[in-house]
Amino acid sequence: MASLKDMRNRIASVKATRKITKAMQLVAAAKLRRAQEAAQAARPYAERMDAVLAGVASRVTDKTSGSPLLVGTGKDKVHLLIVMTAERGLCGGFNSNIARLARVDALRLIGQGKTVKIVTVGRKGADNLRRDLGKNIVERIELTGVKQLGFSNAEGIAHKVLAMFEAGEFDVATLYFSEFKSVILQKPTALQLIPAKIPEAKDVSVKTATAVQDYEPGEDEVLGFLLTRNVSTQVFRGLLENAASEQGARMSAMDNATRNAGDMINKLTIKYNRLRQANITKELIEIISGAEAL
Repeated sequence: MASLKDMRNRIASVKATRKITKAMQLVAAAKLRRAQEAAQAARPYAERMDAVLAGVASRVTDKTSGSPLLVGTGKDKVHLLIVMTAERGLCGGFNSNIARLARVDALRLIGQGKTVKIVTVGRKGADNLRRDLGKNIVERIELTGVKQLGFSNAEGIAHKVLAMFEAGEFDVATLYFSEFKSVILQKPTALQLIPAKIPEAKDVSVKTATAVQDYEPGEDEVLGFLLTRNVSTQVFRGLLENAASEQGARMSAMDNATRNAGDMINKLTIKYNRLRQANITKELIEIISGAEAL
């Protein structure tokens, strides 16, 4: 049985841990507001990019001879998975959920006889996939020193992916990230980057605009530029969504940890008081027994 000193030390240790988790919760809450605003501000741009791509693609007559970013290489042999996670842990199941989705898809593709290559963005992604798919990881990209994400960070990642595609290193590229829904809900998402998944131009305004607009130098050239830009845009969107999801998941996880620490302190305090009372009672019995013996 633990002594009173051991119980006091354990209670003090849990109280110190609760202070840390509470501080991390407050820091995550402060960062979440900025990250959420950035993610929400990027969504209309990404959605409008999809609409413009749909409008321009509908004007291209010969899609078979179009940009490889749109029509692909004609093969489906080599798949590149771009797995974006956080640099740190202590954020619940945020990192493991993204890695789980990528692992399931990777194992499914390998079972179909496909070749899978993985590029991890964030240290935790490589850590989660290293056991099962370590030999498939071709590059690790870490953003540890980046305090505030910018479009230049997304462009750097996109340029590496495009360079690999131009070198013929893969046929299909899929981006994995966590879409921010709320503080308690982050949805792991897989988005195909190459060849681009162009939505149908169902927006009336897009159809009207494409009916009266002419493109210079031409639809093919404009579409090629937009497809290249779209890779950077979607990567940037994934980074911002991940940043907001990470802070939301960390805030929720640290709140749960703080509550659990409080419950543990209450239980340990009750146990400590009972042990202390038992020791006092035992000492009183020994004193009374000694007095009666005299």
